[in-house]
Amino acid sequence: MDLVVVLVVVVVAVALVFDFTNGFHDTANAVATSISTRALTPHTAVVLAAVMNLIGAMISTGVAERIGSGIITPPEGPHGLTIVLAGLMGAIAWNLVTWRLGLPSSSSHALIGGLLGAGLTAAAQVHWEVVTWYIAVPMVLSPLVGFGLAAAVMVGVTWLARARPYHRTMRRFRLAQTVSASAMALGHGLQDAQKTMGVIVLAITAGDMYEGTAIPLWVKICAAFALALGTYVGGWRIIRTLGRRVIDLDPPRGFVAESVAAAVQYVAALGFHAPISTTHTITSAIVGVGASRRFSAVRWGVARDIALAWVLTPIVAGAVAAGTYLVVSPFLP
Repeated sequence: MDLVVVLVVVVVAVALVFDFTNGFHDTANAVATSISTRALTPHTAVVLAAVMNLIGAMISTGVAERIGSGIITPPEGPHGLTIVLAGLMGAIAWNLVTWRLGLPSSSSHALIGGLLGAGLTAAAQVHWEVVTWYIAVPMVLSPLVGFGLAAAVMVGVTWLARARPYHRTMRRFRLAQTVSASAMALGHGLQDAQKTMGVIVLAITAGDMYEGTAIPLWVKICAAFALALGTYVGGWRIIRTLGRRVIDLDPPRGFVAESVAAAVQYVAALGFHAPISTTHTITSAIVGVGASRRFSAVRWGVARDIALAWVLTPIVAGAVAAGTYLVVSPFLP
């Protein structure tokens, strides 16, 4: 069998493995708050998230096209496919490390960092304008917007509910969290499954098996199911971190954090086709609703560890990807 065909098959398979790790790594983004506030049982929450991820993955392809053609343009043939493979290996390695540590880092930024690390090492074409305006700027802005908007909305919700019966209010917010958790999971599918779609298109294009930026139906289906399956498996370590260790969540704060994070994801994906991090968005929203009560309500030591993981994500993933390319490339024709 031709080496290019073998590499395409390997890269597509590894891309789906990354998508699966993305699913179980980021399950917490959609369900941690609902489980923590007992709005949903763990099993119900994970099943709901898996279904909504699947639906969200099929809605739009703007983010997928951005990843597939907007970050790097690898050369055709074995070296181009090795660049994509190395980028995926860097992202998978970081996902597994942070999952083991229970840290909610960004699978998206791990993937982008991996592609950039391998691409720069191989002297591939990097689209710096796209990287700057559609990746770096949203990377900084999305958590700031999530934090500020969540804090502001939480202040408003607290004021509106101040004279309401406590137990009835909590019960209603628990019911509302079914909707907000669904919206968050839909947004996760809208964002994260598309990144794998884009990588698969990048691979089959480098293998000279496809032209254009449109996402084939088979790619959509494979990426959507891999993400949904990973979500169903669930990343319980990270769920505990987001749901319990950052702040003590109650149903109103869980509802506001999920709703704000989902809204930011929709605007980024549908309005700008920007591949933002669902992890950054929901984490910053959780910190925002906690800080709206009082500054000391947030466990800043945990938040500091999470922020450090965010900074390290593209750096470490990129370094692993660069090392992988340097090891493999001498054996290529």
